[in-house]
Amino acid sequence: MDAVWQRGEATATDVVAMIDNPPSRTSVRTLMRILEEKGHLSHRVDGREFVYRATKARQRVGQHALQRVVKTFFGGSLRDALAAHLADPSSELTDEELTRLDQLIRETRKGK
Repeated sequence: MDAVWQRGEATATDVVAMIDNPPSRTSVRTLMRILEEKGHLSHRVDGREFVYRATKARQRVGQHALQRVVKTFFGGSLRDALAAHLADPSSELTDEELTRLDQLIRETRKGK
């Protein structure tokens, strides 16, 4: 999916070329077919190759995945998920990122 999102559309050959230590082209084609069956990709035919395109925007999929993670691992508490992230020493936030988080919190409070 990452390769398809990065390129906008991609063939199995394109995906193999973008992956370090890739699986076989046949394996990539199989995975892309499965992703299509699940509704994540669609394809068009170009010569002998299928050219795949994502059916949903990366951000929308990311938001849904984050919601599942928060629900599964943090009992639905975004506060607990964010606290776990901030407590991790490897999550070094820049001043710019902290300012943006502060701004988002303020905007959320105003909206209530």
